[in-house]
Amino acid sequence: MAEICPVCGLPSDICVCSEISKEQQRIRIRLELGKWRRKNTIIDGIDNKETDLGRLAQKLKAYLACGGTAKNNKILLQGDHRERARTYLIQLGYAEDNIEVQ
Repeated sequence: MAEICPVCGLPSDICVCSEISKEQQRIRIRLELGKWRRKNTIIDGIDNKETDLGRLAQKLKAYLACGGTAKNNKILLQGDHRERARTYLIQLGYAEDNIEVQ
């Protein structure tokens, strides 16, 4: 007998809880100017209980070929990568309507 997910009540092999949680998050991607007018892309609004922000930041840095870090429930990327970060998050399964680029 298959295990039943306590959240959605479906068998664990077809559980949709992680997909539902990704669709409900409101993600903001914005650009900030740092010291000496350096551009930094800030991604916030991703639930750190469901997603490992450090691992996601590592994937984004590899995809975008830039430096960065994850701290204070935000992902900081060096450079202006707003549109490319948005397309990568959509590829990962986050809802396109819930990603706001500023």
